[in-house]
Amino acid sequence: MLDSRIRDRLRLPVIAAPMLRVSGPDLVVAACRSGVVGSFPTANARTVEELDQWLQDIAARSAAGGAAYAPWCPNLIIRQPRLQDDLACLVRNRVEMVITSVGSPAAVVQPLHDIGALVLADVATVKHAEKALEAGADGLVLLTAGAGGQTGWMNGFAFVRAVRAMFDGPIVLAGGVTDGASLLAAEALGCDLAYMGTRFIATHESMAADSYKEMLVSSSMDDVVLTKAFTGLQTNMLRPSIVAAGLDPERLDEQVSAQTAKEMFGGGSQAPGPKRWVDIRSAGHSVSGVRRVETVATLVDEMAAQYEAAKVGMRAALAS
Repeated sequence: MLDSRIRDRLRLPVIAAPMLRVSGPDLVVAACRSGVVGSFPTANARTVEELDQWLQDIAARSAAGGAAYAPWCPNLIIRQPRLQDDLACLVRNRVEMVITSVGSPAAVVQPLHDIGALVLADVATVKHAEKALEAGADGLVLLTAGAGGQTGWMNGFAFVRAVRAMFDGPIVLAGGVTDGASLLAAEALGCDLAYMGTRFIATHESMAADSYKEMLVSSSMDDVVLTKAFTGLQTNMLRPSIVAAGLDPERLDEQVSAQTAKEMFGGGSQAPGPKRWVDIRSAGHSVSGVRRVETVATLVDEMAAQYEAAKVGMRAALAS
């Protein structure tokens, strides 16, 4: 069960998912003001000093006018060189929620618990879920088939039910949540929250390039390619961006190691190939629900209307 200090401040049980090179202060604040959790990878800030500025800016803007906005939530990528510095920055700023990803949360749980922060851990298997809970995570983000970026492969229905059978704490479904109806379905499964990433990329407040946003509008689920070629891990990438980079989506190297993928497609100036997350763009299966570029407020309003309509439809179906 999600802590009431979080749940009571939400209009919808949604986390605007942390996305590399996409989620920044403007997107986070817009999400919080609209009544959903705003999140961002700490790695999106170029330095720890910039991260500190982001945290202070988000906190100040989220509290502006005295309104009780939804919480905001940094994402710590465990396997990154700046981890301990970023962690110390989050502790100094006394954040109330943190998402951990790409590795065990064991090294960060205690310092975050010391400041009263809720720790949600990304997991892609039942075994990883068990290990995250053993490490002290308060909740789990279940990466299922169809999630954007580095993704999972498990069916969302089966994965949620398997984890719910052993854990009664907060569960977040990541993958395939497109609209208010799918959000209600996630709750019916036993989830407390749902990740939504792809649709938030195509908002005016995101840091994504306009060409990326328009690519999402013109793409469908059939344009999502599951590949290890660019990260060494299973990742959902957009076929049109792969083609635009001069690569053949049918002839990608699926045996590449994470290190080689970084050398080929990482952010460094020496990388010979197109840059992952910049030239090679990511999307989840929910890309089929992206029909326009819009504000975060408009997106959340639409989701809320769909969510309420789905509730009415469900009640009618149960009553018939």
